[in-house]
Amino acid sequence: MIRNRKVVTHKFKAKPVVYDGQHFASKLEWQYHTRLELQKKAGEVLFFLRQVPFHLPGGVKYVTDFVVFYADGNVRFIDIKGMETAQFKAKVKMVEALYPVTIEVVKRGDFR
Repeated sequence: MIRNRKVVTHKFKAKPVVYDGQHFASKLEWQYHTRLELQKKAGEVLFFLRQVPFHLPGGVKYVTDFVVFYADGNVRFIDIKGMETAQFKAKVKMVEALYPVTIEVVKRGDFR
């Protein structure tokens, strides 16, 4: 018997990437990760974390793509976005109101 297989696609046409055993939600996220790895080798970045959760009221969770720790002592919270939805914007406002952080949105063309 042949079963119809539904091809799963992302609603915003993001193409997932698997690189070196790691899963990335989009090519843009993978490219930013690659950039961070180069900055780490150069000594600009000490280390970075991926997919860091923030727990919000009502059982809601927001996950930022990267938390980057720089050699100069700066820490940045980065979210890679092709498109900002109203839900995303609302969650970011909640995170920034509850935690002492600023979420930076990186879009295509913001880095090379």
